[in-house]
Amino acid sequence: MRARHVLIAGRVQGVGYRDWMEREAVRLGVQGWVRNRADGRVEALVAGEEAAVQALLSACRRGPMLARVTEIVEEFADPPTEPGFRRLPSA
Repeated sequence: MRARHVLIAGRVQGVGYRDWMEREAVRLGVQGWVRNRADGRVEALVAGEEAAVQALLSACRRGPMLARVTEIVEEFADPPTEPGFRRLPSA
């Protein structure tokens, strides 16, 4: 299982990005979590089969219809300890 910690910048809060990402992750069978950050970015931990993780990260570059992604920073991370994909409270 490959895992990535991701920070997504741009117009990504208040546009349904977390709900959209949760649906996409579940559809692709990716585990992890997503949450808003106080600095205006969205933060996520995504893990699963490499092809599924890459598909989700590629989709995250576009985001939902109202989003405008300007930057994604990703780094390798430890996989999540809990199964499934969920929204966490804002950080």
